[in-house]
Parts: sequence; C-alpha cells; structure tokens
Amino acid sequence: MECKFSNICGGCCFRDLSLIDYQQQKVEQVRNVLKQIKTDKFKFEEPIFISDGCRRRASFAFARHKGKIILGFNTAQSNQIVDIDFCPMLTPSINKNIDFIRQLLEQIVHIGVSVKDKKKKNKICYVERGDIWITEADNGIDAVLEFELEPNLEMRQIIFEMMAVQDNVIRISHRKNVNQQPETIMEKVKPYLHIAGREVYIPAGTFLQPSKAGEQALIDSVNKYIADTHGKIADLFCGVGTFSYALAVCSENRITAIDSSAELLSGFRESLNKQMISNIKIENRNLFKYPLSGKELYGYHAILFDPPRAGAKEQVTAIAALPDEQKVPVIVAVSCNPHSFVRDANILLAGGYELKSITMVDQFVYSGHSELVALFVQKLINK
Repeated sequence: MECKFSNICGGCCFRDLSLIDYQQQKVEQVRNVLKQIKTDKFKFEEPIFISDGCRRRASFAFARHKGKIILGFNTAQSNQIVDIDFCPMLTPSINKNIDFIRQLLEQIVHIGVSVKDKKKKNKICYVERGDIWITEADNGIDAVLEFELEPNLEMRQIIFEMMAVQDNVIRISHRKNVNQQPETIMEKVKPYLHIAGREVYIPAGTFLQPSKAGEQALIDSVNKYIADTHGKIADLFCGVGTFSYALAVCSENRITAIDSSAELLSGFRESLNKQMISNIKIENRNLFKYPLSGKELYGYHAILFDPPRAGAKEQVTAIAALPDEQKVPVIVAVSCNPHSFVRDANILLAGGYELKSITMVDQFVYSGHSELVALFVQKLINK
C-alpha cells in the first residue's frame, strides 16, 4: 500500500519498493547477517511475511504548535514530527482513533497545571510535547499518555468525558516518562488478548508482539520446534506469557515462566489464577544479572528464550557451560535482532549444541527489522 509519507517518515524505509523486491531484499539482509554464524549446516525455513495494515501497537509523538497539535512519527534520524492522519502500517481500529487522540490532546494542552519552581513558588505550566502509546487489544484501544506534567483534575475530567462517548477506547493511562509505571486514569474494562484460547489481560504500556498475525506465526514456530518435547520447560523473558500459554495447552508440560518485570508478572499471575491454569509457575528475576545457571538448569527438557534486542548473552553462556550429561536437550531462541542472535548462537554452538533450523518472521513490515525463531539441539542427541 502506498503512503504519502513514505520518503519522509522514519518508519517504513522500504515502502517505495515493490512487494517482491522488498521481500527479497529483507531475506537477503537477514541471510547476510546469518553468514556470521559458525556453521552453515542448518535449514533456513520458508520465511513468513506478515501483511501490511496489521500493526496493533504504535508510539506517536506529539507537540503543541501555535495552539494546534502535531501528531505522528518522527522523521528519519530526527525529532521533527511528521503530522499524520492515517498510517497504512497500522490496524484499521488504530487509524480510526487517530482523530480522537488528536482532539483529546488539543484539549489537554490548553489546560494549565500549577507546579512549584525551584524557589517553591507556584507557576502555571502547559503540556508542550510528549508521546502517546497505543495498543489495540482484542476488546478495544488501550492508550498511555506520556508527558512530564502530572494530570490535574480538569485534565482527568476531560479524559472521562471524551472516553465516555468513544466506544472502542477502553483505557487511558498516564506516565511522566517511559521508565515509570503508568497510572490508569480511566478503565471501562480490562484490555485482553486471546492467546491459545485464553483471555490474557495486559497491563498498561506493556510490550506485545507488533501484530496478532506475527504473534501467531511465532507461536506456531515455537510449537513446531518444541514439537514432541514434553515435560519441564523454561520460558525465559516471558513477558505477558505469550508462549507459556501456548505450551501449557499440553497438560504434560510444566512451564517455569521468568521475567524481570514485576508489573507484567502480576497481571500474568492474576490471569493464571482467574483461568485456573496450574501448570505454569512464575518467577520474577533479572536474567541479565542473574541468569539461570548450574543446578537450576538441571532437569529441563527444553528452554525457550525471547530476550530484548540486546540478546541473552549471559543466559546462553550459562546454558552452554553445563556439562554434557546435564545439558538441556532442546533450546528454542526467539530474537528480534539477528545481530545479537548470531552472537548467542555462536555461544551455544561452542557449548555443544547444533543449530538445526531458523525461521524468519517479517512482522516489522517495510522496516529494516526482522524476527527469528531458531532450534538448537544437544549434539549428543544425534549420536
């Protein structure tokens, strides 16, 4: 789909190519990175391409300019905002609500907020710029406003009033910066996703896979690679539990789901309790600082890990260091960064694993980013 901002906005750097040329270039780009893996004896599966118009989460920047709101995405390598009213990358529901978000922000930026200056004197300040994070849950739109001022009563009343007449916007929250937990201002119902037949409730501002189709492609690839491996399985960097729910469908599996976010795990635990899922155990742990190691890894039949872009160097190093008789037989890696994946893969290869297969999932449509799912097995299995 064409976009009038394709040569201006920094989001879709390959949108000017034909679909065939784009897909070929994306595959070639990934293959070139994978050449750095210290083996070529793996199968590169048929890539999975996600359609345009499927992205269910987006971060918009906004700024106040001459009493109006500029709302959109930053230009390439710049903080200048491209003012948009439609993005072909996004779902129809998000596009439908861009105008509502703009109207809401135009109301908010005209409200003065009393704050104390360095001399403890009150002064009136206005929201000048910020971000808004939008997620399309399965039951409506979830939005997080991000700006430095604390919303006062007047701002909150406006949010209440405007949400009341906007049927498919179900929650709006606020935070001062991306490192702060959002405060829910109004929630009509709890936003949820359907994953593996379960209603998974999501906290405000949580990380999700960019598209529902992409999420399902990753789940299918993980299930394919874990295949007939049943028993004790670790889901590391589990997030909201996307893969844990899918793996827990098999009653023989006992999943240990680990993540560093207490907020995410709180929602995950609440969802498990509500749905009486008994074969998932949750642990709050920073796997970068304190990876599972030594005896903690003994007895697992499979380990799945899906880390941030930095990869899982500390964790794969601990997995690779296990003595041969204690190695975990099956490792499945999910990665949104082929470069850090190569590093992690080489650590596993040096530690006695074989790389059997890689599947590329192109859910970052028309961008330079790609997702990978890979299967590693212990060498001793094939002897």
